[in-house]
Amino acid sequence: METLKTINTRKSTRSYTGALSDAALQTVLQAGQASPIGMGKFDTMHMTVIRDKDLLHEIDRAAAGFFGDPSRTPLYGAPCLILFSTPIPDPANGNVSYSNAAIMTENMSLAATDLGLGSCLIWGAVAALNQTPELIAKLNLPEGHTVCCGIVLGETTDELTEREIPANRISVSYL
Repeated sequence: METLKTINTRKSTRSYTGALSDAALQTVLQAGQASPIGMGKFDTMHMTVIRDKDLLHEIDRAAAGFFGDPSRTPLYGAPCLILFSTPIPDPANGNVSYSNAAIMTENMSLAATDLGLGSCLIWGAVAALNQTPELIAKLNLPEGHTVCCGIVLGETTDELTEREIPANRISVSYL
């Protein structure tokens, strides 16, 4: 795909078939590796790839409880969740850490779209996860790391089609 076509095709997918090939996963992970990281501090970032169905279910249930609706499935049945973690030494000024994770997530989402895979950025389930110490312990994160955000990936029956994006969707100021 061309870059702008991929950008205009990317969408938050909330329906998955339960499949994701190892080759596709590796391609998406490489897109994360290609991301720009503030001050080139690549060693501060960590990705945790979760494909274990039991752990995915535990995270999904914790997130549903966090949202107060046990019928919700905040991971949407995706076969893979990738979490992005980093040290956040000063939470009041953690914008670089969160921005690094978000940039990695978007790169990977675009790569997934280019491969015809579904993806969805995950924030709420991460908030729930960060409030569940027993689940955080199961992630074996590097010492001092906090999960910032995540992405779910997988094959989908949703149609990924290019769409027209309104030029005025987000306000713009020119100075």
